[in-house]
Formats: sequence, C-alpha cells, structure tokens
Amino acid sequence: MADNFSRTRRYILPTLLSFWVIGGAAQAASVGQAAPAFALKDLNGKTVQLADFRGKTVVLEWHNPGCPFVQKHYDSANMPKLQNKVAGDVVWLAINSTHVGHSDHRDAAGYASYMKEKGAGQVPYLLDPDGTAGKAYGATTTPHMYIIDKAGLLVYAGAIDSIRSASPSDIPKATNYVAQALDEVKAGKPISKASTTPYGCSVKYK
Repeated sequence: MADNFSRTRRYILPTLLSFWVIGGAAQAASVGQAAPAFALKDLNGKTVQLADFRGKTVVLEWHNPGCPFVQKHYDSANMPKLQNKVAGDVVWLAINSTHVGHSDHRDAAGYASYMKEKGAGQVPYLLDPDGTAGKAYGATTTPHMYIIDKAGLLVYAGAIDSIRSASPSDIPKATNYVAQALDEVKAGKPISKASTTPYGCSVKYK
C-alpha cells in the first residue's frame, strides 16, 4: 500500500503543480525599470500597443476564465469592482496568454461574453496566444498583476492580494495589493509593497 501511495503521489503532485502555481519563476520585467513594450490584438482584431497609453497609469492583469483563482475574483465581483472603481484614473488591460491548443482557450466571442457577464466588459481584452508579452513580463500565474506609472516604469508586480487561496471567503480578510498600490500612485507616494509573490494557475503557454 505504501508503494502504491508513493507512486500515486509521484504522478499526481506534478500535475497539480503544473495547474496551480503558487509563486513561479523569476520575472523578466523588473520593478523600477521601463515596462516592456507590446502590441497585441484585442477581441475585435484591433492592434493595441502599450505606447498608446503613454502618460497614463496602466494595470496589466493576466487572465484565464478557466482558472479557479480567476473565478474567485470574478464570480465574487472583486476584480470587476476594482476595475470600475479606478476606471477614471487608470487604463486596465486584461491579457490572455493561453495558447490556442489548450482546453481553456476560447474564441473572441467567448472571452467577450465572459467579461460582460462578470461586469468587466469595458476592460480591453488582449490576446497573446504565442506568449510573447507574457514572457516579456515574466507572467507565471492567472491572475498576475502589474502596474505601470505615467513615466512608463513598472512600479508593481505580483499578486492581486495577500491571501493565497481560491476561496472567495478570503477576499474580505485580504490586503488588496493592487488597490493599495494604485492609491499610493495616485497620491504620489512610494509603493509600500512594490513586489509580491503571485499566486494562481500557471499561464497556459504554448
């Protein structure tokens, strides 16, 4: 029985870790340095460049509707509420780096329907199927959050909040790192926690 348990653990554990990544590899983009440029198609096929938003605060959110950690923050309306709250001050871009062959991949209409259903329909949704932008930023999880200031510098990278779970009941107890950082950016204050360890599902790169 012990041998069977060991074999089961040996095969199951890597599978779980490949799906639910807590932490991840070191980031390619570094806080305090210029944010990597990108040009991605939105759901209507229009090219959107980071350079289009020069002079504005920008939030990047790595997204995958199939991820339980993303569902935690969307089913509870936690992420859409923050998006709508800061809409007048920042540009919020959702980026999906799921490759087209993965079971989590949806077509443009599927992603648009999801965002509208969750109350985040006004957030531009950008497709990165070859993973170029995701790898440039070192995005490892969904969600993985980044904030770029008006000067084009990366000022925050990491988790959405401080409690690393997929349970919506933890949201009220957590510190929302992105909300906190955006308040500090708006007030012209230093970011008190500029880098945190992201949590969530692994980005489904090709």
